[in-house]
Amino acid sequence: MTTAATGTNAVPAVPVLPADRGVGPLLRAWRERRRMSQLELALSADSSARHISFVETGRSRPSEEMVLRLAERLDVPVRERNALLLAAGYAPRYPQTPLDAPALDTLRTGLERLIRGYEPYPALVMDARYDVVAANRGITMLLDGVPESLLAPPLNAMRLTLHPQGLAPRIRNLPEWRGHLLAQMERQIALYRSAPLRELYDEVAAYPVPDSPCPPSAEPAEDVPYFALPMRIEHEGRVLSFISSVSTFNTPMDVTVAELAIETFLPADPATVKYLHMTTS
Repeated sequence: MTTAATGTNAVPAVPVLPADRGVGPLLRAWRERRRMSQLELALSADSSARHISFVETGRSRPSEEMVLRLAERLDVPVRERNALLLAAGYAPRYPQTPLDAPALDTLRTGLERLIRGYEPYPALVMDARYDVVAANRGITMLLDGVPESLLAPPLNAMRLTLHPQGLAPRIRNLPEWRGHLLAQMERQIALYRSAPLRELYDEVAAYPVPDSPCPPSAEPAEDVPYFALPMRIEHEGRVLSFISSVSTFNTPMDVTVAELAIETFLPADPATVKYLHMTTS
């Protein structure tokens, strides 16, 4: 999450995956998307190129174990693994548990404890559509002054950041940060084939870019060389700099959990560290 994007608004073309012709075309589309040959996939899945060819053309029906093995080698998202299993005639393997279900109480408690422990630095938890499911006081501080209309549930991180009445007018390097966020969404669209995510992208990419505001009264005290693209945002007359980091769960067994992401904002200079500790002490 630290690479600056070019800022283009064009979403790369995503191949249409034919869901009504069995699992073969679906697997072939995923293999082509991953730029793997049939031989490469066969070697990684302990199979043969001939068997992979037969599966893709529908001449051979893969076992449930083979579908899951190929999906793992192709790094297919958990939600799409269920689609592969259904197309092959098997039951979905991965449940989609509502985040507020009792079964996820421990997970929710752990996430809330994690982001609270990160204070005074900002941290939040998002789902696959960038809706915020938990946030700490560091995030709340940055949202000071945002209109109530943008804070109404479901709170959306992309909408809050890029809307001209949201954080966008206060982000000092908005063209670079906006380009980074849009490129991030493009990668997610290509991976998940999500219609709601594409709709969100179309919405936020169409927002007008606010004019650059006047310089604040107090810039960071030091000219710090950044090791990654920072988000430089004004708060009460000071410019704060943050590096964003996103974490997900290893080997998730639930669609909901697989699509959660924890984003933390690490102060990128000593002035930001000092300011955050002063305002929360």
